[in-house]
Amino acid sequence: MKIDVLSLFPEMFTGVFNHSILKRAQENGAVTYQVTNFRDYSTNKHKNVDDYPYGGGAGMVLTPQPVFDAVEDLSGNEKPRVILMCPQGERFTQKKAEELSKEDHLIFVCGHYEGYDERIRENLVTDEISIGDFVLTGGELGSMVVIDSVTRLLPGVLGNDTSAPMDSFSSGLLEHPHYTRPSEYDGMSVPDVLLSGNHSAIAKWRLKESLRRTWSRRPDLLEEKDLTKEEQKLLQEIKDENN
Repeated sequence: MKIDVLSLFPEMFTGVFNHSILKRAQENGAVTYQVTNFRDYSTNKHKNVDDYPYGGGAGMVLTPQPVFDAVEDLSGNEKPRVILMCPQGERFTQKKAEELSKEDHLIFVCGHYEGYDERIRENLVTDEISIGDFVLTGGELGSMVVIDSVTRLLPGVLGNDTSAPMDSFSSGLLEHPHYTRPSEYDGMSVPDVLLSGNHSAIAKWRLKESLRRTWSRRPDLLEEKDLTKEEQKLLQEIKDENN
């Protein structure tokens, strides 16, 4: 996958792209990152990329020309997904990350100031994404979140192909609890089933605990999920245990 980022502050991405999973993914050839300062595309003699909004109002608005020219240049003969990081966009989910991970080329547009010229939204971008119902200074932090979430889904990036499918939200449920050595610590024990070596019993325990955690923390996810008969039975057991 090729990931391009348009930002007025490209130096913000240096540390993020050069550590941990994101660095390893690039070293393994699963992805390439490029961060471009779209101010370089401004045809204004002062290299301005923003201007006052028509009709008045507070703040400055990003002008269309630098963004359009940058996206056209980076796209070449391809048709990439052009993603606008915006608090008005679709809320980012694991399902969206899985969808984007199947693309060959993503371009992220990170704005600053009051907003974007509406012609950028209407005629250039394919997706508008928000990472939550709050406002950040710019789109950089949000794009980092999305890129991290997408990159870890690329084949071979995590090293274990079962890791990503077991993540919270990938199955529509929150992930089950995890334990590691020692089996006893300060009077606290690992559940016996995890030490039993009985893989079917462990799988059932994990599914039940995943359902328990989802039911207690994010019951809204259960409303959206088409539960199997086994999941329905386990969920009923959980509810009975709490009554």
